[in-house]
Amino acid sequence: MARAVRPNPFETPAPAARPIRVSLLVHSYWPESSPPQRRWTALLKEFCATGWDVNVITPVAHAPSGRRDLPAKLAGRAFRRQKGQFSEQIRRVPYLPHGNSQLARFLDHCFSAVMTVPLGLLTPRPDVVVATAPSLPILAAGYLLARLRRVPLIVEMRDAWPDLARDSRMVKGRVKSVVEVAVDLIQHRADMVVTVTEGFAETLRGRGIRNVATVSNGLHVDTIPVLGPPEPERDTFEALYLGNHGASQRLEVVIRASALVGDSMHLHLVGDGTRKPALQKLARELNAPVTFHPSLHGPAVMERYASADTCIVSLRDDWKSFETTVPSKTYEVLSLGRHVTAIVIGEAARIITDAQAGDIVPSGAEAVAELWRELAADRSRLVRDETSRQWVKEHADYSLLADRYMGLIEELLSRETVSSR
Repeated sequence: MARAVRPNPFETPAPAARPIRVSLLVHSYWPESSPPQRRWTALLKEFCATGWDVNVITPVAHAPSGRRDLPAKLAGRAFRRQKGQFSEQIRRVPYLPHGNSQLARFLDHCFSAVMTVPLGLLTPRPDVVVATAPSLPILAAGYLLARLRRVPLIVEMRDAWPDLARDSRMVKGRVKSVVEVAVDLIQHRADMVVTVTEGFAETLRGRGIRNVATVSNGLHVDTIPVLGPPEPERDTFEALYLGNHGASQRLEVVIRASALVGDSMHLHLVGDGTRKPALQKLARELNAPVTFHPSLHGPAVMERYASADTCIVSLRDDWKSFETTVPSKTYEVLSLGRHVTAIVIGEAARIITDAQAGDIVPSGAEAVAELWRELAADRSRLVRDETSRQWVKEHADYSLLADRYMGLIEELLSRETVSSR
């Protein structure tokens, strides 16, 4: 399915083709601020600009508190249609109010996923269904909806499931859990699996999954300012982390590192997550030079970046699934031109190295503290050129990524059309 064809003046014009219609199933979308929201807002900006017809099926906005904190005009109402930021139509399903409990969040995802299927059946018939993890119940809803509508299913794996379930000890023992079996089954039966890293794509291909492609996370580079270099002289060294405060990030390491460095530095941790109360307690016990901030947006984020000497990208190194995982904030930090303290392994470490963005350091408080002492003593190492920003332009700009995604969908639908004939 070609996206644009120059007409031949000597031929009778063919009837205009109907725009490709996509049903996107996602557990978090605008006006929430979350990794799936940021990814799909950026992608749909390009999809809609091309004229595609997109229906987003998602819960009433209730993250991160588990309650609807926004006015209904923004958060949406259950089973009502809402206009999106572009030309997409948002169709909301109800949710279960919950707190910080992982079990409560999982039950909420299950409930919303169950409600997604009947609502999906009431929307115009799509050409393709896209279901995006890591909300695993959404994958099951996508599989069922695609089969009922008799259209292809694209499963998007933004995390390395089901591998992550074992690494995080959600699954114990040798016997695969129901979750692992279900995810593996849906991945094998999907018409296409899209990953955000090439490493995990190779892992899935090795398991016999037949149609796997990679569309990484990224951003619209032109919307990100280039920050000037940090001050050449400064009494206090500032390190910054923005993102989820969960078990995956192991932020205990950077808190302990800041305590080792002492009052000559200050660590800023911005965001929320299940581990935040425990991290705050640890910082108090160590008398660490740490300030915790709530999630920030807009100019407040840029002010915090501008104040930082180095930005932290962190994933624990004892989970094998993280060898093929890249934190989504990585591309933002690379575009800004700030030095990166990269506590990562595998594909994420390779990207930081290729982009010449900073230093790779082992996941240990002593190693991180020693790096920060060195950077504070030689601040010339904090000055970056535009190499990392250029790397993002060439590999992770959403105008390129969306074009690749649309091309993959068109190719899939072309094959389906030929097969049905």
